[in-house]
Amino acid sequence: MKRTISMILALVLVSSTILGLSGCSGSNNSSSAASASPSSSSTGKGSSVTVAIPNDTTNEARALLLLESLGYITLKDGAGITATIKDIKDNPYNIQFDEVEAAQIPNVLQDVDYAIINSNYAISAGINPVKDSLAIEDSSSAYSNIVAVKQGNENTDSIKALVAALESKQVADFIAEKYDGGVVSVVSDPGDGYDSTVDYDALKGSTISVAASPTPHAEILNVAKEILTVKGITLNIIEYTDYVQPNNVVESGEVDANYFQHVPYLDDFNTQNGTHIVSVAAIHVEPMGLYGGKQTSLDAIKN
Repeated sequence: MKRTISMILALVLVSSTILGLSGCSGSNNSSSAASASPSSSSTGKGSSVTVAIPNDTTNEARALLLLESLGYITLKDGAGITATIKDIKDNPYNIQFDEVEAAQIPNVLQDVDYAIINSNYAISAGINPVKDSLAIEDSSSAYSNIVAVKQGNENTDSIKALVAALESKQVADFIAEKYDGGVVSVVSDPGDGYDSTVDYDALKGSTISVAASPTPHAEILNVAKEILTVKGITLNIIEYTDYVQPNNVVESGEVDANYFQHVPYLDDFNTQNGTHIVSVAAIHVEPMGLYGGKQTSLDAIKN
């Protein structure tokens, strides 16, 4: 009997060990939790809160810069638009970080104390960036969303016509009315939608193709589409839900332009992929916000 009990206990212990190890494994499709340990000069509090942040290079850095601006962490000198949690110098409130694909963060909001979410993903999830965020980037953020094209195509009449339509007062007014501060136009002097240097008669009957994310980019492009239609130009808006293909199809020449990204992301993409895509115009900014999940105020971070 004692031998049988001993064997059963051994099997239980082995099974528990295997389950424990499998629970620690991860995949590229799942979020990864990480603790940014404070330096020896920091004094972290005993308990901690968890903040979900984007796991791509530029948006993770952007999220960390927002937390630094709020006084919750300090980044190492020189850490900028490519900062990661490894670049955190001081973490006095012992914040734990859960790195998640940016588009999926609204889906994990209820499982974490806080989450930092890009406005386009917040809007798509029915979250109001202005009313629902506990803290939000200033609208003068350097992360303006841009129109981008293959290098060498910057000054074609098609691209100039597209840019003029997007830099119009009609588009600026649409952004202000539709998004109520969740998306902000950065065009300093909106025009009538047309470029006086463009030969619109020559463009009549042509099609301009643009790769874009659904919200808010494709919605904004639909306003530009109406402006171009007046001149007999068709704007073909091709929607993508990822951050890779819109650049690939511009690089290959399949699509004339894209409208979905900011310059820090584009610069990183070009460096990583050897592509030759350039910005031709900044249209709007989507302020990144800090949202409450399990918490309803920012008090829990310091308490």
